[in-house]
Amino acid sequence: MAQIQVEKLRKAFQDLIAVDGSTFTVEDGTFFVMLGPSGCGKTTTLRMIAGLELPTEGRILLDGEDVTFRRAAARDIAFVFQLFALYPHMDVAGNIGFPLKCQGVPRDEIRRQVHAAARLLCIEHLLASKVSRLSGGDRQRVALGRAIVRRPKAFLMDEPLGALDSELRHVMCGELRELHDRISATTIYVTHDQLEAMSMADRIAVMNSGLVEQIGTPQEIYDRPATIFVADFIGSPPMNFLRFDGAIGRGDRSVRLLDANIAVPEVREEGAHGSLALGVRPEHVTLADDAPIRGRVFGTEYLGTTQIVTVDVEQSRIKARLPARHAIRPGELVGLNFRPERLVIFDATTGRAIESALYAGGGRG
Repeated sequence: MAQIQVEKLRKAFQDLIAVDGSTFTVEDGTFFVMLGPSGCGKTTTLRMIAGLELPTEGRILLDGEDVTFRRAAARDIAFVFQLFALYPHMDVAGNIGFPLKCQGVPRDEIRRQVHAAARLLCIEHLLASKVSRLSGGDRQRVALGRAIVRRPKAFLMDEPLGALDSELRHVMCGELRELHDRISATTIYVTHDQLEAMSMADRIAVMNSGLVEQIGTPQEIYDRPATIFVADFIGSPPMNFLRFDGAIGRGDRSVRLLDANIAVPEVREEGAHGSLALGVRPEHVTLADDAPIRGRVFGTEYLGTTQIVTVDVEQSRIKARLPARHAIRPGELVGLNFRPERLVIFDATTGRAIESALYAGGGRG
């Protein structure tokens, strides 16, 4: 497998900038996920790495070798699409072995490698079946087998589970990650589904409007979002935001919000002034009668062991994840407490998180 380096990659389609200066490194053996909404540039980036699109600017290196303008067939990379792109007139064995047949590999060797790939994917019993008769999950396994049989330097996957139902997607997420670990693969995986990204990735690149907003482990992305966009995109429900006007600077440990002093992690940079936002995850919100911030319950959502309680606080709605045993009624007046060590302060003008003690020891992607 291989290390993949992307340096200042940019792609313009006339006046549309699809990718704007992306730089990142995918280390050998890493499961790297590109996550973002539709149209953010993640698939375009993947296609440039594969050689299916040529960049406007920047470089792509595979194991230190510049492959920026090398044709796709010469990059030794396997691409798995959302649509399985299988040959319906062939059986499973024919589909898996087709890349080797195109390379002129001897028939006995093709048979051996096809059986090895099928055994890895637990589809040996399907080798003689027509792909048109297979379930969606089995078709995806065949598409993966066709990629694996080549033993490429890297696997690129563009929303490969998008056509499956939710239950099967969950199963395939686990199988894909297990397969990645078994063959020590280098994988770049594109998705708009944060649950897929968080459950499978070693590292995640969150993209928005052609820009990479943050790169980090799933825990770093969730606990220490670098921007308002990342904080809002990751999490279900996403992070709450309380916007206010004020100033915060190095050494500050509190902010003035809704006529109350709210403790926050110690600020480690010069800070900002003007339009700010306090970010808090729903699980870091608790209810207390004597809390300084008060609001009225808008509604509750029962989730089994927990419930999501939505509280109207002036111009904002705050969601709290609380134990389901707490009896809370819509219209009830409640007080809100926030875990101070888990709060994030953002410059609402730039959208950037202000460096604080929360980021100590972990950094931001």
